[in-house]
Amino acid sequence: MSRFFRAFIAVNVVMVVLDLIWLGIVAQPIYNEALGALRAQETVLIAAVLFYLQYVVVIVFYAVLPSIDWRQAARRGAGVGWVAYATYELTNWAVIEGWPAILVPIDIAWGLALTTLVATAGRLAAGPLAIDVQPAVD
Repeated sequence: MSRFFRAFIAVNVVMVVLDLIWLGIVAQPIYNEALGALRAQETVLIAAVLFYLQYVVVIVFYAVLPSIDWRQAARRGAGVGWVAYATYELTNWAVIEGWPAILVPIDIAWGLALTTLVATAGRLAAGPLAIDVQPAVD
């Protein structure tokens, strides 16, 4: 199995599991209270699938595959998480009347943690680079 597919599967599985735990159990009361009537009664499945597919591909190609080790993948994942979740939250806060400001730091922190973890898992699953870069020894 190629590095891409190992990374893609690992990122998908870890992200879906962690996000379902977060959204479905841990943070559900926070979102219910903060969003109230803005919260959809049912998830629009196609929107969720499209989000996860594009986000996983970005994580794999930007954070996982080019990284020389899991630490670099984690840092790059944190960068992706910051950009994605801060863009979403700050845009909502700016343009949606009544968007709860309390969700901004909560969601950004979650995006950082989630994306860092899944990028790390993806890099560990992908295995070594084809040409593993070794640091020079003096």
